[in-house]
Amino acid sequence: MEDADPIELTILMPCLDEAETLARCIDKAMGYLARSGVSGEVLIADNGSTDGSQAIARAHGARVVAIAARGYGAALIGGIRAAQGRFVIMGDSDDSYDFADLDGFVAKLRSGFALVMGNRFQGGIMPGAMPPLHRWLGNPVLSFIGRLFFRSPCGDFHCGLRGFERAAILALDLQAPGMEFASEMVVKATLRGLPMTEVPTVLHPDGRSRPPHLRSWRDGWRHLRFLLLFSPSWLFLYPGLALMLVGACGMGWLLPGARRIGGVVLDIHSLLYAATALLVGAQSVFFWLFAKHYSIREGMLPEDPMFRGVLRRLSLEGGLIAGAGLVVAGVALGGAALGGWGASGFGGLVPGEAMRLVIPSMTLVLLGFQCAYGSFFVSVLEIRASR
Repeated sequence: MEDADPIELTILMPCLDEAETLARCIDKAMGYLARSGVSGEVLIADNGSTDGSQAIARAHGARVVAIAARGYGAALIGGIRAAQGRFVIMGDSDDSYDFADLDGFVAKLRSGFALVMGNRFQGGIMPGAMPPLHRWLGNPVLSFIGRLFFRSPCGDFHCGLRGFERAAILALDLQAPGMEFASEMVVKATLRGLPMTEVPTVLHPDGRSRPPHLRSWRDGWRHLRFLLLFSPSWLFLYPGLALMLVGACGMGWLLPGARRIGGVVLDIHSLLYAATALLVGAQSVFFWLFAKHYSIREGMLPEDPMFRGVLRRLSLEGGLIAGAGLVVAGVALGGAALGGWGASGFGGLVPGEAMRLVIPSMTLVLLGFQCAYGSFFVSVLEIRASR
């Protein structure tokens, strides 16, 4: 007896109390499989429905897998693992996407793309299908940030209709349990260099009478937080370098004496804030070093030969020597300030003169300790990685 033909396509729908629209979505997907001749299945990843969605799904020919962990991402991760197809096309079960029109996705997948994203801004957004806040602010801004941070070709990071090669996506080890799963898939696929393309997709109004599970501000923040956490350079390095530059230039400008800009005099108070900017910027750069190292070691980010080259040059001994040099310089400036105080009989000081030595002295000492302790911490990460 010959084996049945292998399943090429799994049409995957996450489900949490979708009794109103689930049957229509499954019927469209089944109709597509019958019309196109694609060997496939419809899989419902049920996330604990209590409205009879499971029975509806089975009655309309779909396979149901129960996912205990709650959340949009958790349901899809479980569904992807349970899928039997070589390719998976996932989409929401609220009837906002047309599962009868999947030819573009299947064609792109067969041609070798590992991830095929729907793009609602190219395909069209029907009246009432997307709240104005999402259409004009949330989705465009978050998609722009994703393209900026990760150089992704994706124009619509959050389209719920997308297709992918199951094995390639499983290899990404996706973890996000909530709505940020949509961003995680695109970001990790981009970082791993998976071939990616887009298909214009029409978004229809939600067919349910109840409010959607999506919460605009909460889920928007979760997407933004994920993008920041997966981009240590934009979160720590670039702001840190900017603060260091502003602080160093400000200190260099104000150290000789007070400066006047129009009717405003900038003196030691501004010098102190410039020193603070320099210190905060330096700490931010160290956090970038730690976060990047940790993310690569844990497999969250791919290997970066340039970063590895930076690490090789930043030895523990070199960091300690640099830190000690900064501390010595700071103590020397503090000694000069102390000498000036002694010359006045340790009496009252002129703040404008004394603080121009004390502030850079303090700054150099703090930078020295940051450098030394940061070098030790990087070495701890290296020891743990070697084990």
